[in-house]
Amino acid sequence: MTHSISSDALSPQTWPRALWQRCRTLWLLKLAGNTVATLGFFPLYFWVMQNAGPVWVLPLTAVDRLIAFWPAMLPVYLTLWAYIALPVLLAMDRRELNTIAIGCAVMTAIALAVFWWMPTAIPNFAINAVPGSSLHFLKTFDAAGNAFPSLHVSFSVFACLVLARQLREAGTPLWLRLLNVVWAVAIVYSTMAVRQHVLIDVLGGLGLGLAMGFALRERPSTAPVPVAA
Repeated sequence: MTHSISSDALSPQTWPRALWQRCRTLWLLKLAGNTVATLGFFPLYFWVMQNAGPVWVLPLTAVDRLIAFWPAMLPVYLTLWAYIALPVLLAMDRRELNTIAIGCAVMTAIALAVFWWMPTAIPNFAINAVPGSSLHFLKTFDAAGNAFPSLHVSFSVFACLVLARQLREAGTPLWLRLLNVVWAVAIVYSTMAVRQHVLIDVLGGLGLGLAMGFALRERPSTAPVPVAA
C-alpha cells in the first residue's frame, strides 16, 4: 500500500522557525533554572576566593606580553552571561537541557575544587581604572584570584560547542554559525585583554571546556522516522 505524504510534511522548517520552536520549548523551566544557577554560582565562587589558602601567582608568557591592555573589550567580556544562556534557551527538550546543566555543573565543581586546593592569582597589573566605571567595579569585586582554570573560557568553549550543534541541526546559515565561533573567540580574548586572566588560565579553561563539550556531545539518532499510515 502506498502512503501519500503532503508537501508540507516534506518541506523542511525554515531556520528562524526551528530556532523559535526551540526557544519556546520549556521556556519557563529554562528561565528559572538559568536564573537560579547564575545567582547560586556567585556566592560560592566568592566564598572560595576569600577563604582559600595562600595563592600562587601565575607567571607571564610571551603571549601575555604581546596582548595589549584593551579596556574597550570589557563589554565583550561581560557578554558571557548572555552567551552561556543561549544553549539553554535553544535546548530542544528536557534531555538536552539536563545535559547542558550537567556540563556546567561539572565544570564548575572541577574549577572550584582546583581553586580551593591550588589557589592561583594573576600578577598585579598596573591598571588605572576610573572609580565608578565598569572596569573599576570588576577589578574591585572580581579580584585576581581563582585564576586557573578560567571558568570564563571554559563556559565560552562549552557553549560554543553546544551552540554549533544546535545551529547546525536547526539548518541555520553559515554566517550565523561563524558568528557563534567569533563570539566565543572574542570572549576568550577579552579575558586577557582586560587583564582578568593570563595564557595559562586560558589554556586550562580551554581544556576543561573542550573536554566537557566533547564528553557530553549529543549523538545523532539512528531511529527511523515513522510515517503515518
